[in-house]
Amino acid sequence: MDHSYSNTKPHQKGKHLKLNDRTTIQELHSKGYSNRAIARELNCSPSTVGYELKRGTVSVYRYKAVEGQSTYELHRSECGRKSLFLRRHKFIDYVSHCFHNHGWSLDACVGYALAKGIFQKDQVVSTKTLYNYVDLGLMDIKNGDLPEKVKRNTKTRRARVNKRILGRSIDERSPRIESRKDFGHWECDLVLGHKTKDDDVLLTLCERKTRQFFMIKIEDKTSAS
Repeated sequence: MDHSYSNTKPHQKGKHLKLNDRTTIQELHSKGYSNRAIARELNCSPSTVGYELKRGTVSVYRYKAVEGQSTYELHRSECGRKSLFLRRHKFIDYVSHCFHNHGWSLDACVGYALAKGIFQKDQVVSTKTLYNYVDLGLMDIKNGDLPEKVKRNTKTRRARVNKRILGRSIDERSPRIESRKDFGHWECDLVLGHKTKDDDVLLTLCERKTRQFFMIKIEDKTSAS
């Protein structure tokens, strides 16, 4: 360069070139600098400079930074994964046609297209994806056009905690009971058979201090409850 000081930020190695970097390439290339010398000034690879000269050369020996920048921006706009909605636009148009002209549901459009071989599996989207497109407003079908959808309640139902109060838990008993010094603390359990109407049940009782164990057969289950 002709001057030893520049107020522009130096190019970082591994990053894409910017317009001011391309302007530097244009200036140095017009002065006859080699690709390696230009790369040393920009702190990049010589192959990067070579690719850039091919990208922005408008004639045999003339490179223009503006042309290289516009070509770069065009290539950047075409790179990256395209949206599934754009890649399957033919099927989306087919669904809209069948929905408005034949009154088919979205699921019927998907099933008929696959069953008749109108579209291959890799050319369609699922029914859930179609409904997502409707929610996002990407299709010309609105939620108001789907009467079954607006009638259904899609909110998740959650069971309330402790919906049935079955009494106090055994964990709430006094710690003194664990010392087994007092008589009269009983534990009971009910053993059911085949859970039929005429089956008997067995009531077990256990005293904590003496560890006396009793078993009582109850023929009428309603009295045990």
